Amino acid sequence: MRNLASAEIEQLKNNGNRCADWSLISVVDDFECDKVVGNRFSGRVTLGNSEVSDSMLCDCTIGDGCSVSYVRLLKGYTVEDGCELRNIGELSALAEPYMPMLSPMNENGGREIGVFRGMTVGDAYLWAKYRGDKKIAEKFHNLAAKEAARKPIGHIAEGCHISNCLCLKNVAVGSCTVIANCTSLEDGVIGEGNHIENGVIAQRFLLGENVHLENGLRLIDSVVGDNSTLACCEVVSSMIFPGHEQHHNNSFLIAATMKGQSNVAAGATIGSNHNSRTADGEIVAGRGFWPGLCSSFKHSSKFASYCLLAKADYPYELNIALPFALVNNNVTKNRLEVMPAYWWMYNMYALKRNAVKYKQRDKRTSKRQHIEFEMFAPDTVEEIIAARKLIKIWTEEAYNPALMKLLPPEERQIEIVGQGMENSKRKVVLLKAGKAYKAYGDMLIYYAVSLLAGSGQQPSDSGKSYEREQRWHNIGGQLVGERDLKKLFEDLQGLSSWDEIHKRLDDLWDGYEEQKRKHAYQVLLDLLLCDEISVEQWQKLNERYDEICKEMEEQAKLSRAKDFENEFRKMTFDSAEERSAVIKN
Repeated sequence: MRNLASAEIEQLKNNGNRCADWSLISVVDDFECDKVVGNRFSGRVTLGNSEVSDSMLCDCTIGDGCSVSYVRLLKGYTVEDGCELRNIGELSALAEPYMPMLSPMNENGGREIGVFRGMTVGDAYLWAKYRGDKKIAEKFHNLAAKEAARKPIGHIAEGCHISNCLCLKNVAVGSCTVIANCTSLEDGVIGEGNHIENGVIAQRFLLGENVHLENGLRLIDSVVGDNSTLACCEVVSSMIFPGHEQHHNNSFLIAATMKGQSNVAAGATIGSNHNSRTADGEIVAGRGFWPGLCSSFKHSSKFASYCLLAKADYPYELNIALPFALVNNNVTKNRLEVMPAYWWMYNMYALKRNAVKYKQRDKRTSKRQHIEFEMFAPDTVEEIIAARKLIKIWTEEAYNPALMKLLPPEERQIEIVGQGMENSKRKVVLLKAGKAYKAYGDMLIYYAVSLLAGSGQQPSDSGKSYEREQRWHNIGGQLVGERDLKKLFEDLQGLSSWDEIHKRLDDLWDGYEEQKRKHAYQVLLDLLLCDEISVEQWQKLNERYDEICKEMEEQAKLSRAKDFENEFRKMTFDSAEERSAVIKN
């Protein structure tokens, strides 16, 4: 960089540029004065070989190949190469080290975290979630402050396009991001490849990679994970993991932790503290959470992975521990009904579709946040194992041999009541519990054999001496075993940067597939109640696995066929040819 020559200063003045002290302006060697027209400069400004017109620049740096026009105030930012900034009211950032603070997961502020450039949703979750040890929280804060001091918030990475916005204040923008027609973005960090458009208002936030915010979204005190879409809704104090969809009008997500691959329908009111006495409740939902249209929930509630909730106003706190379940508030019978393993038994097409769609939607370039996309993974499998035990216990409690003998065969049905799933005195009834128990067993076989058969190893070599990890933590999309997380926390005080934390998580991810295979072997041992899998048992497991795969294909076809055989689905078409041309398989 160099100072301006006298002739260049005169030419810039003739181009309508104004500056109180031209000595504070630095330029690149191949700077072209003709590209800089009608601007006002204040403080130290560095200009690359870029087009800059009709703007106010104060204490900022513009890289090469940029186009800056009609920016009323550009202050405190470093703009990297190839960016376009057009028609912006204010684009400003504090000059001193600054770390925006936000309160995710709980409106009461007890989980406050700071955000910095390069932060992942996993980083945010580690800091916000594990508050039991004050030393851990303090260490995370100190490391984050160090990152914020090293990486100023006023930064726009290369290839960004920002246009027609009123205000961006203290917002770091990742590379190749598009921001257009937005009202206000304040105090946040935006990851790579984001699209933020059409009336978005965001305050105190963190966005991962390939996030889409659109159409009047209001986002406050929240973290949004990679490959997520939010539009037409209000999200406050929430921690959202990758693969979240919430793009319909009037949905409401407050003080909630969504652990990924979730879909919030129109009109859903999730986590409203208006139906609780205080504003310190939380909602926690495992992967694949899918509430129905216009559903509402009460703080505090917790849901296992892949829970599907029918449209209803749920009047009591819920703790649904059964994964892949359908939950229904039966108003007529005044009871809560839960059908375990519903997805597997009755909606296989959607289950198989989910297995591939999240991978297809992963358009990230860096992929810094590791994500488990598979539905059957250690976290969901451990939930299945626990669910089978609960179903067995509740069935034994409900079975009365003496009563069964008194009833005719056609009436020998028992009502299985689940315990601890709703904070009320009314019944929580399990539907099709026997069929669900078998379905859960098939899920375990499918998970384990699919991993072990593809490992190229004999089952006996894949985890015989491994102590099965029964508790898995979803760290922003990456599954980490309890022992590994404890080891990270034990070593945390000796780590000097977030990069070292990322390195530990990277190493765990590198060994994750092998860890899953060992886990799968132990799952089979638990299922078979043995210490070692014999050759005969392995052969039978493979045979059953092949049968399960065929059943899955058949069930997927049947569940999809319902849409084509339904007479009400046919009636809008005048011919089979018209329907075939419109509806795809």
